[in-house]
Amino acid sequence: MWSTSLTASPSSWAVFVLSVLPAVTGSPLFEKRAKGPWLGLNTDFPDPSFLKAADNKWYAFGTNGNGKRVQVATSDDFVSWTLLDVEALPTLSSWETDIDHWAPDVVMRNDGKYVMYYSGEAKSNLRHHCVGTAVADNPTGPYVPSDTPLSCRLDQGGSIDAAGFLDKDGSRYVVFKVDGNSIGNGGDCNNGVEPLVSTPILLQKVAEDGVTPVGDAVQILDRNTADGDGPLVEAPNLILSGDTYFLFYSTHCFTDPGYDVRYATSKSITGPYSKSNVPLINAENTGLLSPGGGTVCGCGDRMLFHGFCSEERTSRCMYVANVKLEGTVASIA
Repeated sequence: MWSTSLTASPSSWAVFVLSVLPAVTGSPLFEKRAKGPWLGLNTDFPDPSFLKAADNKWYAFGTNGNGKRVQVATSDDFVSWTLLDVEALPTLSSWETDIDHWAPDVVMRNDGKYVMYYSGEAKSNLRHHCVGTAVADNPTGPYVPSDTPLSCRLDQGGSIDAAGFLDKDGSRYVVFKVDGNSIGNGGDCNNGVEPLVSTPILLQKVAEDGVTPVGDAVQILDRNTADGDGPLVEAPNLILSGDTYFLFYSTHCFTDPGYDVRYATSKSITGPYSKSNVPLINAENTGLLSPGGGTVCGCGDRMLFHGFCSEERTSRCMYVANVKLEGTVASIA
């Protein structure tokens, strides 16, 4: 995510929800909803990703907030969530500063260890980021960072929003965004003034260890004004359903009313990907403020995303939704 100081949520019923919920647990008021998303964490927890760990519990990971570089929440049922008082990334690598750790994503390796991908600010180019990697024995950490980032591309604006993917043949990949808008010419998310800068999503193959790059990254998507993407595409998340690869991503600035979650599909992991240009999640179909930054389960039936918690737009709460995939079409169940 391009910034971490804000969070998203509903407009009309936000005050009511926030008045009756505990600070860090999911609301039972939303557990019985027949359709649509519900509040999972009533606290600042942006850019949520998740996995089901070896202990059969769900773990979610969020951008820095609540006094942590990397936040962790857990759930037994994917309905109700609890924020843990855990710092998942207690130590840093030599290349990064101590601020702005964004959009963590965790995968479990074949050896049972856990690999975290995250965005950290580069000491060599402040306000720009690299994708770091870190490894732990347990899903909650402590994660020990690698000495070398997976991707920086600082001359193009940096690298952020990484997410891991295990293909059907056992090959591992990471998708991430080149943060071109960080070197844009101003305006919306610093990329609303011509000439607009590219913000491509890249696919990087990695070794079985999840951290060693194999070959060069390839571009699989980019922003396009004609597609209504606004100043950027970001927050990629790749899954396979049947013989179709679904690439989920967000468009527009995370502070905009138009921020959303969309998807593109392909029969090949390297593309070409065809954009549906139909939002899976947006303000209109959820009633939330600037919802986006979503992660869809590899199982294809559930997701987490964030939205502003109040009209003041000072923090982004975590929301939960059921997903339905049919052929090349994704929808909220």
